Amino acid sequence: MLGRLARWLRILGLDTWYFRQMHDRDLVAAHRQSGRVLLTRDTGLLRIKGLGPHLEIRFDRWDAQLRQVLDAYSLPVEGERLFSRCLQCNRPLRDLTLREVQGKVPDFVFSSHQRYRGCTCCGKIFWQGSHRRRVLQVLAEFCPQVGVPVESRIRDDSCARTGFPENRPK
Repeated sequence: MLGRLARWLRILGLDTWYFRQMHDRDLVAAHRQSGRVLLTRDTGLLRIKGLGPHLEIRFDRWDAQLRQVLDAYSLPVEGERLFSRCLQCNRPLRDLTLREVQGKVPDFVFSSHQRYRGCTCCGKIFWQGSHRRRVLQVLAEFCPQVGVPVESRIRDDSCARTGFPENRPK
């Protein structure tokens, strides 16, 4: 499974489809129509003739997988793209007003944060919280290994913090 890799690619702002349970036949059909690169560890999929653009993920750990993908396609880590996609469903996030989030986030969050982003598909609401700080710390350690100085590329106003279950529209 490549769920953690998919999540980190989304954190980096990369448009990333992820299907946990899909029959090979359906996955290959969707892949061929999408024009995307298929990332897989499934050697059975790799044997399908005419599979299309793909990359066999050779590592078990998410950080090695991410490094493999970034290196294979020379993908830059760009601060302005960080935290721009929903971690749950991959849709681009949009800025939300305080009025739009009032009553949808915990009171302590609402009273201490001014900027929110939200997903128009699944309803998740994101804000700058401890999750964002931890992600930035991981990226600061990780990215020098792929030659990207994260500290100089991250805008301080980027948002990230997965919302609580009650953030979903009623």
